[in-house]
Amino acid sequence: MRHGVRSLFIDRFSLLGLFIGIFLGVNAVTRTILMTLSASQVDFGLIQLGTIYGVGLVFDGITAFYFIIPVVLYFVFVPDRVFRHRFHRPVVHLFFFVGVYILCYGVVAEWLFWDEFGKRFNFIAVDYLVYTTEVIGNIMESYPVYPMLAGLLVPSGLIYFVCARSRVFKGALAAPCPFRQRAATGFMCLMVPVVCFAGVDSSRLRVSENVFNNELAKNGVYELFAAFRNNDLDYASFYEQRDTTEMLVRLRKLVATDNAEYLSQSPEDITRRVVNPGDEKRLNIMLVTIESMSAEYMGIFGNRAGLTPNLDRLARGGLFFDNLYATGTRSVRGLEALTLSTVPTAGRSIVKRPGNEGMFSLGYLFKERGYDTKWVYGGYGYFDNMNYYYAHNGFSVVDRTDMSKEEKTFANVWGVCDGDLFNRSLKEADASYAAGKPFMNFVFTTSNHRPYTYPEGKIDIPVKTGREGGVKYTDYAVGEFMKAARTKAWFDDTLFVFVADHCGSSAGKTSLPLRKYEIPLILYSPKTIEPDRVSKLCSQIDVAPTLLALLNWDYDSKFLGKDILAMKPDEERAFVGTYQKLGYYKGDRLTVLLPKGGTEAYVYDRVTKQQVRAAIDDSDLTDAIGFYQSASWLYKNGLTRRTTGEQGWDS
Repeated sequence: MRHGVRSLFIDRFSLLGLFIGIFLGVNAVTRTILMTLSASQVDFGLIQLGTIYGVGLVFDGITAFYFIIPVVLYFVFVPDRVFRHRFHRPVVHLFFFVGVYILCYGVVAEWLFWDEFGKRFNFIAVDYLVYTTEVIGNIMESYPVYPMLAGLLVPSGLIYFVCARSRVFKGALAAPCPFRQRAATGFMCLMVPVVCFAGVDSSRLRVSENVFNNELAKNGVYELFAAFRNNDLDYASFYEQRDTTEMLVRLRKLVATDNAEYLSQSPEDITRRVVNPGDEKRLNIMLVTIESMSAEYMGIFGNRAGLTPNLDRLARGGLFFDNLYATGTRSVRGLEALTLSTVPTAGRSIVKRPGNEGMFSLGYLFKERGYDTKWVYGGYGYFDNMNYYYAHNGFSVVDRTDMSKEEKTFANVWGVCDGDLFNRSLKEADASYAAGKPFMNFVFTTSNHRPYTYPEGKIDIPVKTGREGGVKYTDYAVGEFMKAARTKAWFDDTLFVFVADHCGSSAGKTSLPLRKYEIPLILYSPKTIEPDRVSKLCSQIDVAPTLLALLNWDYDSKFLGKDILAMKPDEERAFVGTYQKLGYYKGDRLTVLLPKGGTEAYVYDRVTKQQVRAAIDDSDLTDAIGFYQSASWLYKNGLTRRTTGEQGWDS
């Protein structure tokens, strides 16, 4: 063991010590840069800073030992005569430089990710690794990538040059290192990641009540691999539970309504017959889900930048819901909530999970009534498994690959511009109308997404200048879309639904910042719906039941959402979450379920947008567990699928 310790300073392993020192220094610089970028959000103070950098140093060190595992193995098994040979030295120099360059590249990668999400690498980064075409394309279109990569040669070269001229570096290439000595040192180096893998978990890391401080104390690379391990969380394994039967019974009470009757007495069966009074309406449905349209961007919510005149006009002329919350921070979360009317699942969205075919979905309800049901998307629908999910849950799929060259006047890596998407949506509606069939088109936009590029000359904000341009162009496209729709024979018999998939940003000082989940919902049909403003607290999962209620449909339901217009004051609530944290918002209190059985609670002032820690309310906690535990159990046991005999899965 003594030889192993000495070898860290006098032989080839001293290179690893040198590299680890650089690793720690570069990550400290990264932490400082990210802290500077979010200075207004960070809680500063001597103790806070000391904790951030101290805990950060620990996780940086652990990550460094993970990082060098391949090199440790190489150093152990390469014989002295090879390692010390003059032809091998350039190899060491090359790989040392490459390692330093990768560290510098990591600084830039973390900065870009932080700029977009206000987080260290997490499950979003893991998902994006699967879709390299879109992600790399987005980066290429958003940033001067090649100049940045070339610029990294400067700091990388300087660090390498200083190290290569050092006595440690030169001595490491010449000093002998017998196999027993190499094996002992290698064993010590490898035991560090082995022990840390078994005993260190960053998911419960908390250095502050401020989420930004907690994120800064983490290491991005460590979090990337931790997210890869935990991307699919089983509720039963990670979250606080109660007796399953009791929670299922509680769920039935929570989703019960005056106009619905359960078809079974079994607590495992949430199927109920919903009866809506009045004659059934067979209106066409144009459900437009707008990428990243936070409530705060719209004038009707108080924004004075004039970005959304068309959406504001529709809100004033339709049924406008101003207190609705997105269920998550990813598009697939919004799509899940809108089609399945279910609370967010821990880990991955159902849209991306295997075995998601034949779910009880909005698509099938319309399809069974003879509607043309179409999922219309401007991008490549293989992204996030969207095409597969919609094709196997009641919709026909139309995406970028189905559009002709003439239809695609402008596109970026995420998809055709919203104007082109809306034009194709109108064509699909025309085709259904010509065939004598009502239609339900689920349209998903892409233009309000980095790199924020769109056709020139449409709005007064130059392309690639930020979110405001994306918001204003999408609003412009909505205006043109509605102008064209008003000329159609089917317009008077169509209900237009405008809702966001999620907000434009989810970063905040608390674990689930509610103000970052507020989104608009507009139901517009001037011949059938009177304008009104609804301020009831509600969720994306309530959109489908509300829509069906407006149509006066009677149907068997497995939805967890409710008709917003019929909600009683004590029924108002919303659900928000990330892939790990599950929130239940009722009254002015937010209850959060955390992995490993933890819980948090906050009081939220919707006017001031202030959110402060509070004591846990037992009733709210039990309701939260009732929803999330029961929803997970029902999904896992196949009880949220369509009734046996009705499957008829699409080919």
